[in-house]
Amino acid sequence: MPVHDWTRVEYGIFHAFHVAWLPEIQRCLNDGLLPEGYYALAEQHVGPYVGDILTLHTSPANGGNGSAPGPGGTALAQAPPKTRRRQTIEPVGLVRRRSIAVRHVSEHRLVALIEIVSPANKDRKQHVDEFTAKVVSALDQHVHVLIVDLFPPGKNDPRGLHEIIMQRLAGTDDPYDLPIDEPLTLASYASGTGIEAFVEHLAIANPLPEMPLFLRPDRYINVPLDTTYQSAYRGVPAFWRAIIESKSSA
Repeated sequence: MPVHDWTRVEYGIFHAFHVAWLPEIQRCLNDGLLPEGYYALAEQHVGPYVGDILTLHTSPANGGNGSAPGPGGTALAQAPPKTRRRQTIEPVGLVRRRSIAVRHVSEHRLVALIEIVSPANKDRKQHVDEFTAKVVSALDQHVHVLIVDLFPPGKNDPRGLHEIIMQRLAGTDDPYDLPIDEPLTLASYASGTGIEAFVEHLAIANPLPEMPLFLRPDRYINVPLDTTYQSAYRGVPAFWRAIIESKSSA
């Protein structure tokens, strides 16, 4: 299914789709895609800037002693993700923040986050700063992150959120070469001794590719964004689907 132009409708319509999409991804991950010992949960971040997210945890193994699950997913060295762009970022001077996500108080360790960007994350500079600081803080704590941004850059992220995240990580102002004809961004970050970013860009009406979600810096699974997007989109009311799919400008 092609990606739709969500700028045609008000924020609340995308929010309703957003909260339907996350459970579809959760269902897919927990229905055999994740290796044994991992599970995904949709959670709500406390705060006005980052709403529902999908978190990936490991469960205590060996009788609850907190040992990490065995290897699972695809080995990065043997089969790298098929994204067209791969970047290595050497992080410098990261500032730790405490409000990255709701964590379990048990030994269920937070491994990764899936963030579906909403218009509210980008509608003012403060919100962009909050969102990108959250991603950088997660990576600083060795939590891997996949962001899905189906909205074109605006005045607060003129070359996209990925550029701002890169700049925060590397401590530079180096510009990012965002393709003009493919302004939407999917970016998966693996946090190890450094940060590796696997990035895809697309345009409205392009299909969503699978994107890697890292379990460890050297292992990942592919998240089926397109099939889960389709399942969630079927729940959008017909009135709003007609506006979203209209060939005329909204």
